[in-house]
Amino acid sequence: MIDLEFSFEKAPWEDRLDVLQSGDAVSAVELLTMLEGESEDTVQNVLLELEARSIALDIAGLPGSMGSGETAVRLRREAELVKSGALLASLEENDPLRLYLEEVAGLPAAGDPQRMAERFAGGYDPVLPGLTNLMLPLVIEMAQEMTGYGVLLLDLIQEGSLGLWQSILSFRNGDFRSHAAWWIRQYLSKAVLLQAREMGLGQKMKQAMEDYRAVDEHLLSDLGRNATAEEIAEAMHMTVQQIQTVRDMLSAARMLSSAKQDMEEPEQTPEDEQHVEDTAYFQSRQRVSELLDGLSQLETKLIALRFGLEGGQPLSPEETGRKLGMTPEEVVAAETAALAKMRNTIPS
Repeated sequence: MIDLEFSFEKAPWEDRLDVLQSGDAVSAVELLTMLEGESEDTVQNVLLELEARSIALDIAGLPGSMGSGETAVRLRREAELVKSGALLASLEENDPLRLYLEEVAGLPAAGDPQRMAERFAGGYDPVLPGLTNLMLPLVIEMAQEMTGYGVLLLDLIQEGSLGLWQSILSFRNGDFRSHAAWWIRQYLSKAVLLQAREMGLGQKMKQAMEDYRAVDEHLLSDLGRNATAEEIAEAMHMTVQQIQTVRDMLSAARMLSSAKQDMEEPEQTPEDEQHVEDTAYFQSRQRVSELLDGLSQLETKLIALRFGLEGGQPLSPEETGRKLGMTPEEVVAAETAALAKMRNTIPS
């Protein structure tokens, strides 16, 4: 029997993703702040869900060069060389990045990527090496656009290549170049986000939001009016752009909080509480049972494993996949579809 002793309370990042649709984008800065304190597994699961739902990561607002020591020096140099257009010519002859760029430049460039992608999607595997080689220059071009964000260019190219591979495997129809560019950018953005998380950006942004509130209230008292972004930026020793990012995050947090409060039931009186206590468990069992009835046997098992509905701990997509013979990506996609079915059964 399914154990129904679990919480329906959602984390802030879950509320944020609930309002997004396929084709939307979510701010990496905002997502990092909401994921602060969450486990690495949770972060990876969120990133997989973004991919499954075709929600892009927007790294605008993330700080520029990060790191320290030789890495920071290399990051700044790569960004300068890319900006000047002199990357390949300025690198040492034995530099691994230069060797890789020269290798890619020497690959055959014949063929139509669109046609080759369509043939591969149709089951003709021999086109795969040629298609990959043709698309690697796009990976390099897009990776160079993200220099200066704390990830070395060679690492960015590696991540972008994984995105290219995913784009080839997932392509079915449509414009292949646009499809590939989305996946490449998503993998590049993930690398930048994870580096920013490692550098503690989420905690810094949380502190910035708290400081913003305090400074805003202080200036309101001193000035007798709402402070401008420039005045708050000066008081916090930040740029106006950084202040705008913090302000946007606060605004989004207020909107989510307001929407959540609107959905909550009115506060119950003491007389109501005993009745609720007597009936809540039965009603919860009945409602969840109704929701699960609309799912297939596999979907029901998957949801039970992912949310710990059978008495155990909630399992990650990887753990669930091992039990059901599925890949983590397949688990996330199936979970998303199952939850969508369940939501559609809830009266509006």
